[in-house]
Amino acid sequence: MQDTPFLHIVQANATTFDLTLSGIWTRESIAVLNKHLQTLTCKVPHTLYRFNFEHIEDFDTHGIMLILHHIKRIESFTCTVEKIKQKPHFEKLFSICEAHFPNEPIIIEKHFFLLDYFENVGKVIIEGYKTLTSFFSFTGELAHAVFDALLHPLKIRLTATLYHIQHSGAGAIPIIFLTSFLIGIVIAYQGATQLEKFGANIFIVEMVTISALRELAPLLTAIVVAGRSSSAYTAQIGVMKITDEVDAMSAMGFSPWDFLVIPRLFALVIALPLLVFFADVISVFGGMVIASTKLDVSFAEFIDRIAETVALKHFIIGLVKAPIFGAIIATIGCFRGFQIDSSTESVGKYTTISVVNAIFWVIAMDAIISVFLTEMGL
Repeated sequence: MQDTPFLHIVQANATTFDLTLSGIWTRESIAVLNKHLQTLTCKVPHTLYRFNFEHIEDFDTHGIMLILHHIKRIESFTCTVEKIKQKPHFEKLFSICEAHFPNEPIIIEKHFFLLDYFENVGKVIIEGYKTLTSFFSFTGELAHAVFDALLHPLKIRLTATLYHIQHSGAGAIPIIFLTSFLIGIVIAYQGATQLEKFGANIFIVEMVTISALRELAPLLTAIVVAGRSSSAYTAQIGVMKITDEVDAMSAMGFSPWDFLVIPRLFALVIALPLLVFFADVISVFGGMVIASTKLDVSFAEFIDRIAETVALKHFIIGLVKAPIFGAIIATIGCFRGFQIDSSTESVGKYTTISVVNAIFWVIAMDAIISVFLTEMGL
């Protein structure tokens, strides 16, 4: 028995198409089947469509009415429909549904580009408004859950938090090591080419250290973590929603906030500053390697110059950004995970949206913080 409903179309000749219907045609499957049947058009007048019903294993009135709807639609295009190999119980219900099928003519909608455009714009605006209100509601509930967790520390699931720190933090160390080292090399190498022209080799220290500590190391670390953890959080929570684990958890009296959201949020808020510190060290080391080989600035001179000219505030600013970025990534990842519905297609959709949103808001927040601190003279 083939459970999955299926529509197989074969073109017998220029004006004849054979359609084989198989599987279960019931209320649960008509949404998918409607998309397939919608592709049937009559571009050539008097085309013959032969519907083969032999392999339909199960059906109900919803499935038969869907078939009838598209048969009437095809016939309205001056095409011919032939029904073959109907089983007795299928033919009997089909006849009853056909006798009671509405006789109103099927109106073919005319589409106008301008109206369709404004309709699509309106749909996007409405969808954006719904998403925005849902996000505000989510962040409000999250703020309440975080406040409650801080007031009752024993409610925090320490084992789950440490687990996510390991996977979201320690698991990202190899890729952060590589990207940070390469960024330090790129900054130093590009700067060395310009500074060498003016004999200002020693200024490579400030160029590499300030840009890495203050901006590039926190930003790139957050982007890497957003790509890894935001998508993972969304997919994990989404799959739990599809398998009804979230509903089961609520039914048993367990809070999804305490079990699914808070550990992930605290894990990134804790792990990201540690990863940024690691990225700072590696990116500066990458700059030291190029300064030593390209500009003859030794490691000792480089470190002495950092102590003399680079203010501690640049390092602190980079670390302060880290927990903010971590909270953004975790919040967006969990929010998009709870948006996933019962279809597996939505897992991929919202996982992609989650990564894009997280990276965008990390960059936007970095820009806002940079402008704010610059205006304050920091």
